[in-house]
Amino acid sequence: MTLAEVEDFSGEAGNFEVKIRQHPRYVDIDKCIACGLCSEKCPKKVVNEYDAGLGKRKAIYVKYAQAVPLKYVIDPENCIYFVKKGRCKACEKHCPTGAVNFADEEKELSINVGAVVLASGCEVFDPAIRDIYGYNRSPNVLTSLEFERLLSATGPYGGHLVRPSDGKEPEKIAWLQCVGSRDLHEGAKPYCSAVCCTYAIKEAIVAKEHIKGPLDTAIFYIDLRTHGKDFERYYHRAEEAGVRFVKSKISTITPAADSGNLLIRHTDEAGRRVEEEFDIVVLSVGLGVSKEAADLGNKLGIELDQYNFASATSFEPVQSSRPGIFVCGAFQGPKDIPQSVIESSACAAAVEGSLAESRFSLTQTKEIPEELDVRGEPPRIGVFVCHCGTNIAGVVDVAAVAEYARTLPDVAHVEENLFSCSQDTQEKITQVIKEQKLNRVVVAACTPRTHEPLFQETVTNAGINKYLFEMGNIRNQCSWVHSGDPEAATEKSKDLVRMAVARVALLEPLSDPEVEVDRAALVIGGGVSGMVAAKNLAEQGYHTHLIEKNDVLGGQARSLYATWMGEDVQQYLSGLIQEVQAHENIDVYLNSELQGVAGFVGNFKTTILANGKEQVLEHGVAIVATGASELKPDQYLYGEDPRVLTGLELDRKFIDNDPSLKETGSAVFIQCVGSRIPERPYCSKVCCTHSVKSALKLKEINPQMDVFIVYRDLRTYGLREDLYREARDKGIVFVRYDFDQELNVTKDENDLQVRFTGYVLQREMEIRPDLLVLATAIVPPMENPLAQLLRLPVNDDGFFVEAHVKLRPIDFAADGVFVCGLAHSPKPIDEAIAQGLGAAARAATVLAKEKIEVEGVVSTVDQNLCRGCGQCVEVCPYGAPELVDIGEGVLVSQIQEVLCKGCGACAVACPTGAAAIRHFTDHEVLTMVEAALCK
Repeated sequence: MTLAEVEDFSGEAGNFEVKIRQHPRYVDIDKCIACGLCSEKCPKKVVNEYDAGLGKRKAIYVKYAQAVPLKYVIDPENCIYFVKKGRCKACEKHCPTGAVNFADEEKELSINVGAVVLASGCEVFDPAIRDIYGYNRSPNVLTSLEFERLLSATGPYGGHLVRPSDGKEPEKIAWLQCVGSRDLHEGAKPYCSAVCCTYAIKEAIVAKEHIKGPLDTAIFYIDLRTHGKDFERYYHRAEEAGVRFVKSKISTITPAADSGNLLIRHTDEAGRRVEEEFDIVVLSVGLGVSKEAADLGNKLGIELDQYNFASATSFEPVQSSRPGIFVCGAFQGPKDIPQSVIESSACAAAVEGSLAESRFSLTQTKEIPEELDVRGEPPRIGVFVCHCGTNIAGVVDVAAVAEYARTLPDVAHVEENLFSCSQDTQEKITQVIKEQKLNRVVVAACTPRTHEPLFQETVTNAGINKYLFEMGNIRNQCSWVHSGDPEAATEKSKDLVRMAVARVALLEPLSDPEVEVDRAALVIGGGVSGMVAAKNLAEQGYHTHLIEKNDVLGGQARSLYATWMGEDVQQYLSGLIQEVQAHENIDVYLNSELQGVAGFVGNFKTTILANGKEQVLEHGVAIVATGASELKPDQYLYGEDPRVLTGLELDRKFIDNDPSLKETGSAVFIQCVGSRIPERPYCSKVCCTHSVKSALKLKEINPQMDVFIVYRDLRTYGLREDLYREARDKGIVFVRYDFDQELNVTKDENDLQVRFTGYVLQREMEIRPDLLVLATAIVPPMENPLAQLLRLPVNDDGFFVEAHVKLRPIDFAADGVFVCGLAHSPKPIDEAIAQGLGAAARAATVLAKEKIEVEGVVSTVDQNLCRGCGQCVEVCPYGAPELVDIGEGVLVSQIQEVLCKGCGACAVACPTGAAAIRHFTDHEVLTMVEAALCK
């Protein structure tokens, strides 16, 4: 429901009434075909908000090229008809379907719902509020959002990186961090916006890729906060690509005469004043809550914090202050895409748990047309060539490719589409297939990796078997890689279309096998994340097996004193353990380990050894929550002097209310012990905040204590920045040390000595503390037999690898298996809980079904050719082939289709050619090769 806003809200959890005001579109969405003729003829141009003000749009427009629904809308504040009372109407005159409706009216709707999820997003800081950087005075000073549009292929410059003032390709670009964040000036926010450092690095890398010649890129920062999973590696990748990182807070930018260039003055690492001239300066603006989102929160009666973010606790990170209303994404606090996606799944889990009794009560089953039997019919191939805005059409001559497709054998119909993946175009393709009686379809567009399922659904809706479809990737493989040679890109596009047409003519219908689902779950790991996942699944009504290798539940949380917001972890943990152990839908197995795993999504059989006794558990899904641990270092006198502790060991003293802390006169925290080094190049994410929180606790215990935090980059990201500010206000001393110079801890008689080189003064400093706390790395297990048993990938650091870092941050590539908590990556307890809930939601997408379909593109073995050598069994990463006895001791390979992913490893390894892949037979593939070579 677009163009809609909440007008009124009442009721309670399980029974809310929501009154909605839907504004008029002035375009009938049932009639609009998104041809664009209305916009083409519209005489009124206005600033395009989507292009961040860098381009123009018409008064009748589509907000962005892949909008859903892809229907035009009239902007009444700028439309000549509305402004000048009845004049113009050019759009109405030229619309071929009569979709324009100036008489459209506002509508008031009322709906009843059981729960509400708020995902209203954020807005970026406007640097014009306090224009110290000349944002209003120079077109070459851009916000990061404007620069994103500058880089985009659908942006105002078609993806060509030029500066706005004169269209010149830049030679030097600077990024200024913390614009509008970590700032107490008017309009700015004191918190860290969490995402700016990483997105600036991304923009710098992408900018280098856009410029053919050398491009000097410099990022000016206060603290570099690349704290997410693999973000530190991305930072090092940028360094290797030549991106410069300059630790300096820039206060002003000066125009350089009439050149349009911009002067930045800063101090280099040697303490010298430096003046540099840049073609473009990008302001890395922070995130905040819009007035509209804050008003919505107030209207719904939820509590907002001092920054207007929706308040939530660490232990219920997606639960608002009002029962039944949940919140995710940047309305709950500044965060990146992976965490936003994780929280959206967490909200789904919370809703599923609260409305479990109502499941399926309002479900509607989508009716799929009966599949036409086209076997034996001569091929009638439809070819649909996509413009993809300018992504493809900006380089490839799409009309020429479409015209060429008409000359190919068996092609009965050819069309061009602006955006083939849009909802409206999907419906149009379905209709064309029916009208033209097509029995094979080729779409020449982007990558099948992301879009093939979408187009398969389209042909299914037309009554055609989804496997009678083929894609030609003319975006990634043509327009993107040959952007500098349009003629070659066009010819290659023709080649790919010819190959696709040759193959699709040979394809045969396949069926997707159905398997029944065992509606139980296995959760591996009894830490907080695993227990939260198990508890939520149990509340949804699914029986859950929870296994833990130790003799108690709780994991690393047993050693945590408090969250960054000050909540009592031990009190929460005690309650959670009691709820889990008492729940009738949860079986807890302590002192347990996996011995073997067999089966597939919906039907797993896992053998465990519990208290010395072997048991087999049957379940439909599995959640990996095996956690990680605190590094025990072999440096800085740890283990040699009792005054040297790790962060968790200090927490244990807090939990035990250790009286010795009151007598401690001074304490030093050393950050990044075992993290951000060649052996462990990742950031452990929690250490800076944990040390600051612990330092404040020490000050609370003994206000006279001298507390120092020695760090490289202080990463109190997001709203945790408030803790950093509080610590400084209370006299805690933060000292940045030069990591390139050695930091030593020694003993002089009875004194501990911490020696390092101060980053600012470049002089050796010495502190003699009574207590030394090492903020050590979070480390995965040295050996991970679970990864081998479940055939799950781990990254170079030893953490499990998700299916997609942004789109599927909880799923594994293996169907029916999910990951959460520290097993995925280092994270604080609130994020671990959110991911545990998210894993439960993802698991429930399988458990909610009685049957599931599995992929039809799988291996098959001709047992007449198989000699039972077992090479297919050895190479298969999914355990799909097995050797079976067909009599008299003769072994042959047999494929368990529900395990097979169609990767083809078995077909490559098979010495007799007995193994093959359905839908990718030798004949089909070699036909494509012949088509590629024979123009």
